[in-house]
Formats: sequence, C-alpha cells, structure tokens
Amino acid sequence: MKNRIKYSLLIAFLMLLMPQILRSQGKAMDINLEGIKYPFPVKFIRLDIQKQHLRMAYMDVMPAKPNGKAILLLHGKNFSGAYWRQTAEALVENGYRVVMPDQIGFGKSSKPQWFQYTFQQLATNTKQLLDSLGIIKVVVVGHSMGGMVAVRFTLMFPETVTKLILENPIGLEDYKIKIPYQSVDLLYQKELKQSVESIKKYQLTSYYDNKWKPEYDEWLNLTAGWTLSKDYPLIAWNNALTSDMIINQPVVYELSNIKTPTLLIIGQRDRTALGRDLVSQEVRETMGYYPELGKQTKAKIPNSELVELEGIGHLPHIESFDRFIKPLLAFLEN
Repeated sequence: MKNRIKYSLLIAFLMLLMPQILRSQGKAMDINLEGIKYPFPVKFIRLDIQKQHLRMAYMDVMPAKPNGKAILLLHGKNFSGAYWRQTAEALVENGYRVVMPDQIGFGKSSKPQWFQYTFQQLATNTKQLLDSLGIIKVVVVGHSMGGMVAVRFTLMFPETVTKLILENPIGLEDYKIKIPYQSVDLLYQKELKQSVESIKKYQLTSYYDNKWKPEYDEWLNLTAGWTLSKDYPLIAWNNALTSDMIINQPVVYELSNIKTPTLLIIGQRDRTALGRDLVSQEVRETMGYYPELGKQTKAKIPNSELVELEGIGHLPHIESFDRFIKPLLAFLEN
C-alpha cells in the first residue's frame, strides 16, 4: 500500500515537472536565428518593398557536376529553408543547383513590424531572388504553405517554371468556408500563447503520428525556441499575419489553370487544416483529408501525377526521406 502511494506521488510529481522538462529542452532563439548555423552558407538579398528595406535569406548550393538545371525549394509555415538539408544534398548529388529561401517573416529573413502578406508578394520576392541569381528556368518544389507559394509562383511566372512538385501542400481546400472568422488580433493572441511544449505536442500528433524521433528536435527547436525569446511578440505578430494570408487567400480555385507538368507527393496520414480546432467534430472530419484532397487536386491540374505515401504524415521529406526522394527524382528525370 505504501509503495503504491509513493508511486502515485512520484507520477504526480513528474507530471508537474514535465512542462519544465520540455522547456529545458528548448533553446531561446534570436529573432533572425543569427546564432544558428544553417546546413549551407547563407546569403541575403535586399528587398525594397512596402516602404521598407528588408533582407531575404537564402541558400544557393552548386553541384560539383552540374546538369544545367536549378531547383527552388519552398518551406512551410512552421519551418525555414534549413529543413530541406537532406533533400538538397540528394539533388546536388544529382547535378542540380538548389536554391532555398527563407520567406520574409521566416527563418533568418526580416520580421517586419508591419507588412501586407500576400502569396503574390512572396512569389514576387522569390522571382526577384531568382533574377538576381541569373536563373531563368527552375523546377519548383513546395511543401505545406510553400505549396501555396509554389502554386501562386507558377501561375504568375509560368514561363519560368519547368516542373512543379507539391509535397503535402496546404490550401487544397478553402478553409474560410468552414471555420469561423478570426481577426488578426485574435490570431495574434493565439500565437502569443504558444510554447515549446504546445508546438511539440502539435507536431507530435499532427505530423508524426505520436512517434517522436530525436532527429525531429532540430526542426522543432528552430521555431519553438522563438517562444522563449524576448522578441517573440514580433514573431507571433508575423505568424498571425501569415495565418490570415493562408485562410483568406485560397489558391484551390485556380489549380486548373496550372499548365506546368506537376507531381503531387501526398502523405496519406496527413490531416492538416487551419482552423480544425474551431469547428465541430462533424465538420472537422471533412477537413484536411489528404487521401481525398490528393485525388481531387490531381483531377484539377492537367498533366499531373499523384504519388500516395501510405502511413506517412505531413512531412514526407523528414519522416520518410527515401520514400519521398525516389518519386521526386524519377519525375525530374522524365
């Protein structure tokens, strides 16, 4: 009996201690990740936009044996260009020049005090980067929010994009018709409540099927570490603005206008959808169902192919790299 009581007290103590343990795993990150080394050398381009002088960070990796082709890798909302490391290494090995930007508001790029975020603006910034590098033709790969940027970029600059690859893109449905309206102020308040433990819990359940691996920590800490920073309010404000952009600027209605050869790589376990926590269970079950969204998107985009990855969630290139890179390279070689 005494042992049982001691055991119960120990469990209760550990439960109380868990938030502190999780916080100790996180490391406070400065606003532009200046103390963090990216997998490849980082450069910056100056953008004079919206009455501001901003810096856009990027990595530009040259292959030892170039095949004359370039690939643009566009990151998701909860990430930066750094998480493309393994993908970039495989592409460079196959002769491709690889460009990985941090969009404004993300990673090592500027976090403006005020900014009108639009997918057109992000696409235009990215085109300016490519122009500065002398890249005329490019393969575009977009993951999650980067998929929405990739779609808008392809629609705006179809003569530039030779092939389009979408890896579990968000925005394959119109979130705003199912979720209640949220002002930017409300989105900001929600962002301010984020913590290392809440972000890890979200990624664990939404991305990785409750199976955490040590290699996921690197990508978690790059963004979750900001919640421990004195600059987090500004980062949270930019996060709120980009959430508003995603919800209120759908690209789903224009997918049929894409004429570029397109590959969809869709992890079938994915259920990512903005605002799922705001609706009833009945409505929630109709959102973010990627097994169906992938098929619907393939039907909308002419000249598209669909690769379905069973048992894989929102981040195929992190969770199961070999299964992700194989169809990608095959598509590039065709």
